[in-house]
Amino acid sequence: MAAENWNRKTWALAGPVILSNISTPLLGIVDTAVVGHLPGPHYLGAVAVGALIFSVIYQGCNFLRMGTTGLTAQSFGALDADEIRAWLARAGLLAVAVGVLLIALQLPVIWASLKIVNPGPQVQPLTSAYFSIRIWGAPMALLNIAMLGWFFGIQNTRAALATQIFMNGVNIVLDLWFVLGLGWGVEGVAWATLISEVSAVAMGAWLVGRNLGRVGGHLHPSRVIDPKRLARMVRVNGDIFIRSMCLQAAFVMVISIGARMGDLTLAANAVLIHFQAFSAYAMDAFANAAEALTGEAIGARNRERFRKAVKASSLWALIFSVVSTLTYFAIGPLLIDLMTNIEAVRTAAREYLPWVVVLPMISVWSFQLDGIFIGSTWTKEMRNGMAMSLVAFVVALYVLVPPLGNHGLWLAFCLFMVTRALTLGAVYPRLERTVG
Repeated sequence: MAAENWNRKTWALAGPVILSNISTPLLGIVDTAVVGHLPGPHYLGAVAVGALIFSVIYQGCNFLRMGTTGLTAQSFGALDADEIRAWLARAGLLAVAVGVLLIALQLPVIWASLKIVNPGPQVQPLTSAYFSIRIWGAPMALLNIAMLGWFFGIQNTRAALATQIFMNGVNIVLDLWFVLGLGWGVEGVAWATLISEVSAVAMGAWLVGRNLGRVGGHLHPSRVIDPKRLARMVRVNGDIFIRSMCLQAAFVMVISIGARMGDLTLAANAVLIHFQAFSAYAMDAFANAAEALTGEAIGARNRERFRKAVKASSLWALIFSVVSTLTYFAIGPLLIDLMTNIEAVRTAAREYLPWVVVLPMISVWSFQLDGIFIGSTWTKEMRNGMAMSLVAFVVALYVLVPPLGNHGLWLAFCLFMVTRALTLGAVYPRLERTVG
């Protein structure tokens, strides 16, 4: 396949995912904006902490998306329609089971979360109210994550786009209505998210039905519960779970250490994290393209296709990271002002803005390598690399935060992203040699 065709195929997969992924931090920005105009930074801090708790939970369960993408993509490359259907069924059953378990454990989860993050006394009760509403959507949220992974695996990112745009659109409309129109405050943000998660599953189920006809094959219950395939799913998902929890531990440290510096620093970091989330979700689209294309190449046992998929997706990821950096450099202060009208928060966020300006070009390599290793289902190497990166991050925090404060916190986070890329980059040549 010529280079221009690989570029076209990369964009055919990444383009819809960019729009889909960008809508997610856009939702977070709207959440921040509607509560950022309430009287006091504690409302902003409560939504930031509440959203962080669910981010940790759902990112920890992101094996439902990543593992499903890699395994489905390899079956897609091997032209095994029955197994493509079976991976969807396995992921769906696991998603609902984990969601129900989270509901059952909601009280110890919120207690432990507040102990770890330790927000101020005004923030804690608002965070608890937010959590107690959103947790009931856990089975639907996780089922949606599993369906997204399956859509990526069969290379139908337009279906993923439709689902996410629909969910986030509903969420944004309800956000504005419940918070600004009805005055429900933090609880309104939580109800808007819960309703949108339920509606997204209905939309996703309809799209799954349409795609099953294109995939072909039949669903065999005995194949769904085949011990060998279940063991493979458990191994892959277990590695990704550990990797994801290490990643979320780093984000928790960023928020919790910022919270200990005061409500003002917590609010400023909450604003700036949306900058990183915005560029990260966009760059992650090219990592998603790498997952689908490298997984297909491995299923087809074709090393040349694997190399071309890596090259095309990585080139576009780098270009997009440069665009993100230039955008934040040019209009970063304006974006901060749009997200909050509290002048003290604006001033603090501008002080630390340079860190999120450079982060896209630092973090792009770790995102892209993640996508390649997920598509290849080399999850043990991902797990080990992330664990080493987390240890390096903790050491950097102890060294940098005491003398540099919040600047040291952001510098340590940048070093964390660099370490992630180095640990996977060292293993990549061995991965490529095994393809085919």
